[in-house]
Amino acid sequence: METPILDLSIVMPVYNEAGNLPALHAELTAALQPLGRSYEIVAVEDGSSDDSLEVLRRLQADDPHLRIVRFRRNFGQTAAFAAGFDHARGRVVVTIDADGQNDPADIPRLLAVMEEGDYDIVSGWRRERQEPFITRRLPSIVANRLISRTTGIRLHDYGCSLKAYRAEVVKNVHLYGDLHRFIPALAGWMGVRVAEVEVNDRQRVYGKSHYGLSRTVRVLLDLFTVGYLLSFSSRPIQLFGLIGLGLGSAGGLIGLYLAGAKIVHGILEGEAGFRAYRIGTSPWLTLAVLLIVLGVQFVVLGLLAEVITRTYHEAQNKPTYAVREVIEPR
Repeated sequence: METPILDLSIVMPVYNEAGNLPALHAELTAALQPLGRSYEIVAVEDGSSDDSLEVLRRLQADDPHLRIVRFRRNFGQTAAFAAGFDHARGRVVVTIDADGQNDPADIPRLLAVMEEGDYDIVSGWRRERQEPFITRRLPSIVANRLISRTTGIRLHDYGCSLKAYRAEVVKNVHLYGDLHRFIPALAGWMGVRVAEVEVNDRQRVYGKSHYGLSRTVRVLLDLFTVGYLLSFSSRPIQLFGLIGLGLGSAGGLIGLYLAGAKIVHGILEGEAGFRAYRIGTSPWLTLAVLLIVLGVQFVVLGLLAEVITRTYHEAQNKPTYAVREVIEPR
């Protein structure tokens, strides 16, 4: 993990974006140089099958600010962000997509808001998105509202990659799977202050989008993971134990009712009636036993989760990516 020695790091995952890189690099340079700050552009080459690496090498030959982190294969956007954060040397880290849809001209505004309000995270909001409403914008609206309600960090656009973070925030967030869009929520346990700024959304010039409608389903599934991590990751027994106690109690109450009904029936009708009122074949007895067994299983599952959680926090972290080389500028 790099020690912050620069003012600003731009982290940019790159996957099959050879056609968009030259123009985007020129726009980044035009936006960053007038700031008068020391900066770097960390391009994480995520196992592209096109000429993205060769284009990055050509750009690096003329720009000492550009650093390339090259993966051995395609690990995905979350791993690329994680690698970029690990190799970033800036006190502030800005993330941006390499497809050209994020506008580098918005970066100074994100930084200005961060400094003026002493925020830890400033997130871009693509209020006027250049995408179809039914297939892209509507699912995004629904997903963002669910994420905001579940995590408590209210943002209009979790999916916008253009965000500014203080280095101490992203370097203490461990990413895996597809959790990069949940970084503001995952950092919420630190008590971060989050702001949102409207940014420009542009049409892609070259290539095609790597995302489709199926991404919404994956986001919703990841939301369950994030909700668990934020609320119960350090105390899983409180989740599984509560469910287990609820199921076990329901089963116990049903069993008590059946036993009480048999006793009362026997008192009212005598010994013959007591013997005649059979509960052994009742489906309610089967349900009671099933609920009690499930309750015990959930409590045991909670205890096992507690042990696994303790082991996870004490064990050495396993990296989510493998770097082939880090190409420093000459």
